[in-house]
Amino acid sequence: MNVQTPATQVVTPDAEQAAPAIAAIGVVGAGQMGNGIAHVCALAGLPVVLLDVKADALERAMTAMGRNMDRQIARGLIGPEDKAAALSRITTGTDYAAFADVDLVIEAATEKEEVKRAIYKTLTPFLKPSCMLASNTSSISITRLGASTDRPEKFIGIHFMNPVPVMKLIEVIRGIATDEPTFQATQALAARLHKTTAVSEDFPAFIVNRILVPMINEAVYALYEGVGSVSSIDAAMKLGANHPMGPLELADFIGLDTCLSIMQVLYEGLSDSKYRPCPLLVKYVEAGWVGRKSGRGFYDYSQTPPRPTR
Repeated sequence: MNVQTPATQVVTPDAEQAAPAIAAIGVVGAGQMGNGIAHVCALAGLPVVLLDVKADALERAMTAMGRNMDRQIARGLIGPEDKAAALSRITTGTDYAAFADVDLVIEAATEKEEVKRAIYKTLTPFLKPSCMLASNTSSISITRLGASTDRPEKFIGIHFMNPVPVMKLIEVIRGIATDEPTFQATQALAARLHKTTAVSEDFPAFIVNRILVPMINEAVYALYEGVGSVSSIDAAMKLGANHPMGPLELADFIGLDTCLSIMQVLYEGLSDSKYRPCPLLVKYVEAGWVGRKSGRGFYDYSQTPPRPTR
C-alpha cells in the first residue's frame, strides 16, 4: 500500500513576522490630539471610531475637523469631496463597545499615567484578541503602560506631533514586550498617513520632548530669574535661533500642564536635577493659566495680539 504523507508547510521567518492589516481604527479622546489623529486616519481612507466620555467634546471635535479640513481645501491640499468622504468615515460615541471590530486603538487621553491605566482597564475587555493598542503619550514609559494591559506584546507608542494634520513626524516607541508584527503594522500605518517615523528607545520623554521641553523649562527659568521678559525671550529665540515660535509661545501652544507633566516624568525617571521643573511653571499651572486652551498662560489670549502676562 502506497501511503502518502501530507506535505509539510514551511513557515518562513518573514511569514511569522507578517504585520497584521489595519482596516479600522479606534481613537480614545476627542481633544486636540485625538481629533487630529482621527482627521488624518479618515483622510487616508480608514474608518475611525472616535470615543470620548463627554458627548459635547465629540461635537467640538467634529466641528474642529471640518474647520481644519476647510483650511486644507483652501490650500489646495484636498478637495471638498475628500472632506465629505473623510467625515463620513468617522463614527463618534461614548461606549467602549464600539471598538469591538477595530484593528488598532490609539489612546490620546491626558498625559497622566493613572488616567491612561484606567482607560485600558475599561477598554480591553471590549477588544478582539488580535487588536493592537497604542498610546499617544509624549513621555510615559511604553513598557510600563503595556504591562498594565492584557496585551503587552501588542502595545506600542505612537506619538503624533501637534497639530497632527500639519506635522509630518510620528515617534514610534517599542516597549520591551512589543512584538515585531505590531511594530511593522505601525510603520505601515505611518506610511499610509504620509508621515515620517523616528524610532525611539523607551526612555523618559523619548526624542522630541527629551530635547524640546527642557529648552522650554530653561526659558521659563530665564523669565523666573529676570534674565528677560516674555517678549524678549521669545524674540531672542525666533530671531536669534530662527525658531518659528518662541519657547514661551510654544509652551502656551502645547499646554503648560503638559509641559509640567513631561518635566516631572524626566525629573523622576532620570533623577537628574537639570530636569527640575521651574517653580514659575508650577505656579502658572496651579493658577490654571495653562496656555491657549485656558485663554491665559505666558500670554493673555483675550486680546489681539495676545499680551505677555509678565
